[in-house]
Amino acid sequence: MQKEMTRGPILPQILQFLFPLFVGNVFQQLYNMADMIIVGRYVGAGALAAVGSTGTLMFLVLGFALGITAGFGILTSQRFGARDKAGVQRSVANGTLLAVLLSIVMTVLSTVAVPWLLSLMNTPEDILGDARTYITIIFQGLFANIFYNMGSVFLRAVGDSRAPLFFLVFSACLNVGLDLLCILYFQMGVAGAAVATVVSQAISALLCAVYILRAVHILVPEKQQWKLYRYETREQLRMGLPMALQFSITASGVMIAQAAVNLFGSLAVAAYTAASKVSMLLTQGCLSMGQTMATYAGQNFGKADVGRIREGVKKALQVMAGYSLLAAIVLHYLLPFLVQFFFPEGTATAELVPWARTYGDIAMWFYLPLSMIFIFRNVMQGVGYALAPTLCGVFELGARGLTALAGMETHSYAISVACDPMAWLVAGIFALFAYRWVMGNLEKKQGKMV
Repeated sequence: MQKEMTRGPILPQILQFLFPLFVGNVFQQLYNMADMIIVGRYVGAGALAAVGSTGTLMFLVLGFALGITAGFGILTSQRFGARDKAGVQRSVANGTLLAVLLSIVMTVLSTVAVPWLLSLMNTPEDILGDARTYITIIFQGLFANIFYNMGSVFLRAVGDSRAPLFFLVFSACLNVGLDLLCILYFQMGVAGAAVATVVSQAISALLCAVYILRAVHILVPEKQQWKLYRYETREQLRMGLPMALQFSITASGVMIAQAAVNLFGSLAVAAYTAASKVSMLLTQGCLSMGQTMATYAGQNFGKADVGRIREGVKKALQVMAGYSLLAAIVLHYLLPFLVQFFFPEGTATAELVPWARTYGDIAMWFYLPLSMIFIFRNVMQGVGYALAPTLCGVFELGARGLTALAGMETHSYAISVACDPMAWLVAGIFALFAYRWVMGNLEKKQGKMV
């Protein structure tokens, strides 16, 4: 269902678009969490640590793919806001062809780099084999992740956040079933979890494509439009590469943080993995609001309505202030209970909970700065600014790196797991000032055009 966000009440539009995105992102996280829980309970804590230790590598590579495909969709949302049907279709054709090239290059490079990356991250020797097996299969199936993201981005660009949710929910349920089949019946261990994830994402991508072809005709290019255009390629790469770079910069910082945590052994890694996954599930509200505001800002920028963008940002911040408080309460009180789901019955979780609790009690205070990063960064990207959002990633990297180095130098677990919260705080403050500059600059340009 297409939806214009350029007129009408702002808050209801944001919330209506946000809710399906939030549910979808939660299910997206359940892909990986299902792997974690099933692997942890039926293969063992060592296997859980192995899968968890690859999380930052997945974020590095899959985040790059997510960022660049999201950038491809910005031009589509701007043209949809301007009611340029032919322009929308050219953007879709060009972005899809770029995604094909991207999937080939990234699959080869990431698969070859696996051994070096695991060594760089101080991956404990006792989990190295399983970690390598899991992440190699994930990287070999990158095409599925890229094309699901591509389809979802194009649907969101025209205001449809419900269809991707339906496909994702179906695929997440399928992922759980395939996890159990591959791990319990075929005894494939961590390899089975990886295969289940790739197959589920491939089916989700296929469903997205079929739906677009049958129901969202504005996203279906004509035969003669299937080629690479110079302008579209330049604009999509201009927005996509900086967004991909943001994820890579952030992931590099997360890798440094993971390397610091890895020094405390596989027990600490397993507990930290479980706690961070619970926290990541809660932060999907922040991510979803950012994705909502990218579409909102893109469409309204296409209509040249800067004032409406500002009002939308105010409403989004108010919503996320309440959400951040609720998420912090949930994390504080439910984390010790939720962590137990990741481990087999009979595991001495009393030894694991203190490690997990340390991370949770620090992270819970910083969800609002994280929300600010997603809102301001996505709005700036939606209106065509690439440099300032990229600098947000640089500030994140700096804060994570310095905190991780402090944790390793002092051999302090508490400081090591504070890498994420410190990055959120520093980058959130920078994003606020960058957003104010960008919007002021837009208003000046708009004033000159009047």
